[in-house]
Amino acid sequence: MLKKKMKAKINFFSLLFIFLTAMPIQVPAQVNFGGESHTKLKLIPEVTSVQPGGSFWVAARLSMEEGWHIYWRNPGDTGLETEIVWDLPAGFTAGELHWPYPEKIIEEPLVVYGFHDVIYLLTRIDVDKSVKPGSSVQIKAKANFLECAEVCIPGESADAISLPVKAEPPQPDIRWVEVFSEARSKLPLESKDWQVSAQKDGNSLLIQFNPPQWFTFPFEKVAFFPYTMGIIDNIAQQEVKKKDGSYLLRIKLAENAKIPAEIEGIVVNEEGWRGPGSEKTMEIKAIMGEALAPAASNGNQLGSIWLAILFSFLGGIILNLMPCVLPVLSIKIMGIINQAHDEHTQPWKHGLVFTMGVLVSFLALAGILLILKAGGAQLGWGFQLQEPFFLTFLAAFMFVFGLSMFGVFEIGTSFTTVEGKIQPRSSGFVSSFVSGILATIVATPCTAPFMGSALGFALAQPAWVSLVVFTFLGLGMAFPFMLISSIPALLKYIPKPGRWMESLKQFMGFLLVATVIWLLWVLGIQSGANVVIIVLFDLLITAVAAWIYGRWGNLAMPPKTRRIAIALAVILVLGSNGYVFSNIDKYAVTPQAAAVHSEGLDWREFTQEQVDELVAAGQPVFIDFTAAWCLSCQVNDQVAFSSEEVQQKFKEKKVAAFKADWTSRNEKIAQ
Repeated sequence: MLKKKMKAKINFFSLLFIFLTAMPIQVPAQVNFGGESHTKLKLIPEVTSVQPGGSFWVAARLSMEEGWHIYWRNPGDTGLETEIVWDLPAGFTAGELHWPYPEKIIEEPLVVYGFHDVIYLLTRIDVDKSVKPGSSVQIKAKANFLECAEVCIPGESADAISLPVKAEPPQPDIRWVEVFSEARSKLPLESKDWQVSAQKDGNSLLIQFNPPQWFTFPFEKVAFFPYTMGIIDNIAQQEVKKKDGSYLLRIKLAENAKIPAEIEGIVVNEEGWRGPGSEKTMEIKAIMGEALAPAASNGNQLGSIWLAILFSFLGGIILNLMPCVLPVLSIKIMGIINQAHDEHTQPWKHGLVFTMGVLVSFLALAGILLILKAGGAQLGWGFQLQEPFFLTFLAAFMFVFGLSMFGVFEIGTSFTTVEGKIQPRSSGFVSSFVSGILATIVATPCTAPFMGSALGFALAQPAWVSLVVFTFLGLGMAFPFMLISSIPALLKYIPKPGRWMESLKQFMGFLLVATVIWLLWVLGIQSGANVVIIVLFDLLITAVAAWIYGRWGNLAMPPKTRRIAIALAVILVLGSNGYVFSNIDKYAVTPQAAAVHSEGLDWREFTQEQVDELVAAGQPVFIDFTAAWCLSCQVNDQVAFSSEEVQQKFKEKKVAAFKADWTSRNEKIAQ
């Protein structure tokens, strides 16, 4: 038996080599290198005539001799995809090939996907508008395939049909009505009513199906057939579990599997997707995500979307209280205080402009996330803080704001003056818009309650759902300011401007400097102490430039002095920052572990292999996905994991604790 299989493989590869090298040579139809083909092609039109500018369907029937098989679009572990090559009149076009679901043919240790006996491959052909009624057209096609029995032989078969051209709409050919009906029953249904998501889990692919409300049929005898070779272990058993109204299909991945950003294929349900005797196959497309989409109660996906919108709005409101956002928002608070007691201003307009700045920023962030995810990147909230360049920029930006709060210089003095001359009533709108943008940027390290589930759901949904959820997150964040600035009764409770505001402004400057220190700590974990040192020198030079601008670049100075001061400040800032940004990679070192040590817990560095081993052995595993730039993660480290009660429970249950540090990009964690 073994010799027989080896001989088959030798024949296969030798003939395949001859076939590939001889492809440019014209071969007569149905003639093979080994003689007559064991598979025959016959073209079957659905109609008796064609109409100019119309379209019609053709079935390519492939009939195999007993014991022989050919291959599906994904042949499985070995083999070649069956191909139909069309030869059409000028102006005619053939659409994509519509495949029936394949058989799983087991030839241990291999599994292939193919067909025995007879199959029908359907194609729609569009007719050229210029063909003349009364004439006839010839449709030709050639099938290229690999046919296998005891040996595998590359073969081809050709056929042609002639159809008359008529001005009236074509009529169906009654001889083939049943054939086309049967062929269409084996084509995959669309999964538009289903919510499908996918995730890599160790050496497995998890596909979750959230069914529509009408689905009450069995979901047990199902199998997934991917369109791409090399993704799954084709011989491994596929496991189905039901959980919280959803179905979870676990499939073992192939060795060295290259998982695309979007999983495409068909799922065959032997019981039928719409009950006994109905269609058995459904086409799915699932974007690979960091988390499976949450199950919708009773298949009501719309309810889940509304819940995500509510959670994102509440999370946006709470985000205002997070330590990353508070220093920047203090600037806006003082702006509202000034505007509240100025009869020439309308505070609600500033609240609206601030809201616009927040929304534009959130939608831009959502767009970047969606574009990168479509390209296969595994990203999440706060992804930009994994980049040393962005951390450096943000630290410098916050530092400059802090210097302004201390009174080293005034941001936008000259711009405000010019703006006031041109359009006095619009003074401060630019500042309100920029405040909204900055508040969004510095909010990314923080995750407020309700936000996590809302964003996890949004990023696993179609793009429009993600954009809606991010919009309401921004509206929630801007809501308190819009409320205060829009209701005159609330403005009465705001204190009048005075010297106390200068003290508050300087105090908030210290909070901004504290934020800079924290950003530099994160940068040190990512890139090492050398990068932090050159960034500190950059901040020093930036401070000197700000001092020069504030001392000699203000409007009280002569124009010549101001121009020299501004030019010198710009040269210092550009030169210093240019050096830093061009040398970060040069001075950076391998990122170190960012996990904060929690007394009493023995943390291990996360590796998927070790986690899989422990889970297989039945040991409980706890994984803390954390990052140095995630302030709420650091609070958990210091509060929850340092609790004696928590530590005791970990020891009692013999829980293996892992730290998955996502401070810097880590593809293993992202997957």
